[in-house]
Amino acid sequence: MLYQVQLESQSRPMYSSYQKAGLRRGTHVIVRQENGECYGMILDARSFAQGCIPHHLVLPILRVASEDDRKTRERHVSLEKEAFRHCQDRADQLKLNMKLVDVNMTFDESRLTYLYTAESRVAFRELVRELAHRYRIRIEMRQVGVRDEAKLRGGYGHCGRPLCCTAHLRQFYPITVKMAKEQELSLNPSKISGLCGRLMCCLRYECPSRLKHSRRGPSSE
Repeated sequence: MLYQVQLESQSRPMYSSYQKAGLRRGTHVIVRQENGECYGMILDARSFAQGCIPHHLVLPILRVASEDDRKTRERHVSLEKEAFRHCQDRADQLKLNMKLVDVNMTFDESRLTYLYTAESRVAFRELVRELAHRYRIRIEMRQVGVRDEAKLRGGYGHCGRPLCCTAHLRQFYPITVKMAKEQELSLNPSKISGLCGRLMCCLRYECPSRLKHSRRGPSSE
């Protein structure tokens, strides 16, 4: 049975499979990812999409979360908050030019992943060594871009709807000022920039040159 699941480590819902049908919306489950187990919640059944979703995009549901699993996740959330504050404080003390975005612990406690943004390469070897010693767990530092940060945090665009990157975009495409000019939009940065500070992804949707190219054939993007 195919389900749509919201994982706590992901901003966008994922597809997961389970051998049993009948899981209701709001049911908490344990899902296996490539880098470990993750806690999630059932959003809806998606049996109509069975066979349409590529196999590598479907994550297996290991089990329905028990009361002990819920308590474990609550403990993880508390640890993640403390780990976030401690890491940012130590990064400031070590004068590392980085901005911490999020911290996620795998449900099986095999890894603690820090997501951060930075304008240049960060020498965080000493920081990682201290974190590993403090939490006795494998530490992973993963650099993301400002667009990825907006995708992770979520929010609403100028249109009043959820950000495209959070709601449905699976990848980022190049966006240029030329796209805004072709649509005769105001070039005021505050009008055509998203929460990430970059040009809005939706400028691409109704760009005349792109639509003309699409009528000729498939996009090369």
